[in-house]
Amino acid sequence: MTRLQEGDLRIALPSSAKVSKLDDPATHGLSHCMKAVDFVVELEDRTLFLEVKDPDDPRAGPRERQRWAARFKSDRLDQDLVQKYRDSFLYQWALGRVQKPIHYWVLVGLEQLTEADLLSRADALRRKLPIDVPASTGWVRFPVAACHVFNANSWNRSLPAGYRVSRVTGAASA
Repeated sequence: MTRLQEGDLRIALPSSAKVSKLDDPATHGLSHCMKAVDFVVELEDRTLFLEVKDPDDPRAGPRERQRWAARFKSDRLDQDLVQKYRDSFLYQWALGRVQKPIHYWVLVGLEQLTEADLLSRADALRRKLPIDVPASTGWVRFPVAACHVFNANSWNRSLPAGYRVSRVTGAASA
């Protein structure tokens, strides 16, 4: 099993996954002008761009969580998430690493979000990313194959057993 951590969230992935931390300024090299998703995960059949947000981190206060939830439920977060995807895609493409379909997964450590909240945000992101490209464009390759937004509960419920999210502190059940 491959494990990674962002904030207070620990993510377990299948052992075959190859993970790189993309948003590390020491290795990214262009963080002064390009945003990056947190992780790039190479699987056999696809590449995952994984962005992790953790407002339920025990170090965050209740007011901060409420502000973050309101921001999430509006479209104010979308621009940042879209830019992270696009810049990460361009960065990976320029390195010659875009070989498989790319799936964008956003993991939000905020358990108060409902399935409707998560679906609404995922739908909004899909409208802002080039996912449903009309056949008339003539494209033979697509920059985004899928986009999903999860919290820890929906992640653990929706994904196969090799994909699990838990809290490092154990403060919240995930």
